[in-house]
Amino acid sequence: MDPTHEHENRGPALADVTRGRLLLGGDYNPEQWPEETWQEDVRLMKAAGVNSATVGVFSWARLEPRPGERDFGWLDRVMDLLHEHGIGVVLATPTASPPPWLGRLHPETLPVDEDGRTEWWGGRQHFSHSSAVYRRHAAAITEALAARYGGHPALTLWHINNEYCTYDHGDEAAARFRDWLRNRYGTLDALNTAWGTAFWSQGYGDWEEVLPPRRTHYLKNPAQVLDFRRFTSDMLLECYTAERDIVRRHTPHTPVTTNFMPLWFGQDAWRWAEEEDVVSVDLYPDPRDPYGGQEGALIQDLTRSQARGGPWMVMEQATGAVGWRDVDQPKPRGLNRLWSLQAVARGADAVCYFQWRQSRQGAEKFHSAMVGHAGEHGRAFQEVKRLGADLATLAPHVSGTRNEAHVAVLHDWHSWWAGTQEARPFAQADLPVVLRAWHRALWQAHLTTDFAHPGHDLSRYRLVVVPQLYLLTDAAIDNLLAYVRGGGTLVCGFLTGTADEDDRVRPGGMDARLRELFGIRTLHEWWPLPTGGTVECDGFRGTLWSEELEADGTADETVLYKGGELDGLPAVLGKGRAWYVSTLPEPEALRGLLAGIAADAGVRPVLDRVPAGVEAVRRGDLLFLLNHGREPVTVEMPGDHRDLLTDTPVSGSLVLGRYGVAVLTS
Repeated sequence: MDPTHEHENRGPALADVTRGRLLLGGDYNPEQWPEETWQEDVRLMKAAGVNSATVGVFSWARLEPRPGERDFGWLDRVMDLLHEHGIGVVLATPTASPPPWLGRLHPETLPVDEDGRTEWWGGRQHFSHSSAVYRRHAAAITEALAARYGGHPALTLWHINNEYCTYDHGDEAAARFRDWLRNRYGTLDALNTAWGTAFWSQGYGDWEEVLPPRRTHYLKNPAQVLDFRRFTSDMLLECYTAERDIVRRHTPHTPVTTNFMPLWFGQDAWRWAEEEDVVSVDLYPDPRDPYGGQEGALIQDLTRSQARGGPWMVMEQATGAVGWRDVDQPKPRGLNRLWSLQAVARGADAVCYFQWRQSRQGAEKFHSAMVGHAGEHGRAFQEVKRLGADLATLAPHVSGTRNEAHVAVLHDWHSWWAGTQEARPFAQADLPVVLRAWHRALWQAHLTTDFAHPGHDLSRYRLVVVPQLYLLTDAAIDNLLAYVRGGGTLVCGFLTGTADEDDRVRPGGMDARLRELFGIRTLHEWWPLPTGGTVECDGFRGTLWSEELEADGTADETVLYKGGELDGLPAVLGKGRAWYVSTLPEPEALRGLLAGIAADAGVRPVLDRVPAGVEAVRRGDLLFLLNHGREPVTVEMPGDHRDLLTDTPVSGSLVLGRYGVAVLTS
């Protein structure tokens, strides 16, 4: 689907689930525990203010222990128990982890990697998205669940599969890939043109010769790799929509979601989000990362934007350690609350966790939980109880409200897929690194940002920033030009507009329309910097990248490189309302540059004079202040306010403790 065609496949919204509340819950796996534990579970859920439980995510082998044999008795009792205690159920289709019998009886359902190795059962996600047999069995178990529980009063939301992320290079996937390519290109001649197969004698004379990008002696065809990534996203989306359509048929008024992984490479999440009623994400910043709070803000802004600015859902996060980091430290006291309320500040109406009760067996027994190994007296559960009280306090004031942003950051998965390949001069300038740096600059300047696709309507934004879009279609370039002509301010980073939709380098190394927009006559050479290297510019240092540009003399403002091969050449060009930045300025310089351009565009920070480490963000009529530091700070607060979390007046200034949060109303 064209990402500009918004809202076409959306049904009921998250508001139909929350009904004025903020949801608190998590993945609940009662099948891992004896039934006597279930009563304790609901007692603790009620004590913590839990009002939602995600059930059945990895339960296929329990629900269907042998082909066609159903065991729903235990799930009946779980659904009834949760309903009796006023806890809504997010019911999952269990199709992310097929039972062993499916792989044993039907090995064609198992994915194959690029080296031809089968991925066997014994973990999870061991399914081929292209397997007709897998899809048939997934549809059958989904149909059975929807028929049995569609009318159950506990059901509030459907959760399809889990963290779609499977690749498959096997024979059935190859056949589906060829079908996908026929649909995209029509003829082999068109395919050969798009893929540039005249290079290295790769021309295809028969469709049967076309394969997924399997192991090669040397570099793969980059256009083939790009299309395979598009195909993989589309095949996984077909799996999702097939199950979604089944549950919708049974329960047309119950919303449907699937959980994204944060900034996941393998899905075109713009396209996927338009197929969801509720957009949800799994959020796992590293507590050891000094910019973990900014990483969370980036994912939250992106997810809110995929939800069209409306409320969205944290489907998973951790109370502490996650079990899969090399240095897997828990969250310090207070950080779980801080990051949870940060998500609410940036639009979330549901804060959920993996998992409710910490597993004693299996691969994730060291992954933290709402009820950890220490039990109800442990720090994790006590912090969850406090969060539950906070959410209950905030819900009447915040549920269903929106964030307002006048700045948009552009991101596109197709550009990411094209740019992240072998034999590129910009391996160090990986898109996520650049994206995080630009978003961090805006975050530290307290400029609330949306994300947008380059094909979206951008007219409501005063400032649009493009950290890096290596691949831009002609339509996207026309959209950017129209945005500037319409009075918008555009700031683009390096390697933007380099290639077209087939990963074909545009004449001149950058689209000619963009060169004219920015005042560039010639892009002579790309000059990537060595690891840790910098380049001197007038007033700051650049990192990661530089470019040998020749200006055409039409720019109003120019910042020059100083010294070295690029001495005296433009590093930054500003022409009217269009800016081009050919390096990555060091953090303080990038923040100052973007904040200055934003101010000229009429965009003001949420709050002036905010101490370092404090995040200020507005949602509806509320001002959230979040201290990401370990030391108390004082925030100047002109006027009279009230902190909803403490129910105390605030006038003149406010002290935020370590990882402290205040939510102010005037």
